[in-house]
Amino acid sequence: MSVLAPLPLQIVLVEPEIPPNTGNIARLCGATGTTLHLVKPLGFSIDDRQLKRAGLDYWDAVDLHVWDSFADLQAAFPAGRWWYTSKKAALTYIAADYQPGDLIVFGKETKGLPADLLAAHADQAIRIPIFSERVRSLNLSTSAGIVLYEALRQCGRLD
Repeated sequence: MSVLAPLPLQIVLVEPEIPPNTGNIARLCGATGTTLHLVKPLGFSIDDRQLKRAGLDYWDAVDLHVWDSFADLQAAFPAGRWWYTSKKAALTYIAADYQPGDLIVFGKETKGLPADLLAAHADQAIRIPIFSERVRSLNLSTSAGIVLYEALRQCGRLD
């Protein structure tokens, strides 16, 4: 009798704009066995030097998928459990109930996720609290690390 490995968590970056952020998140995904999905249009080329530098020589450890649209990605995971990140969400990332295979979705650095997407999935929208009114947002790669490690903890992957 064999024991199946748990499904990996999945990070989705919708229209990422800054190569070093995506490279850092790719390294994070490689280190944690997390699948990384990039949704076009990308603000850079996959061959970008800064992207490759931020990911160092870990790219072969990353389960990377590039999608032409968010609709294509959604169609590929019709039964997927989705978490949408937004500073405007009511639910904090700690209150979410993560399960193996969940898709954690982050929007582009300058605009986040579309308001209509968040409104349609308000019960699956999560935020990281920011305690200073002088700071509008956290860095994308920092946010991905914070949420991913909480999801890994809840899924028993840090034991």
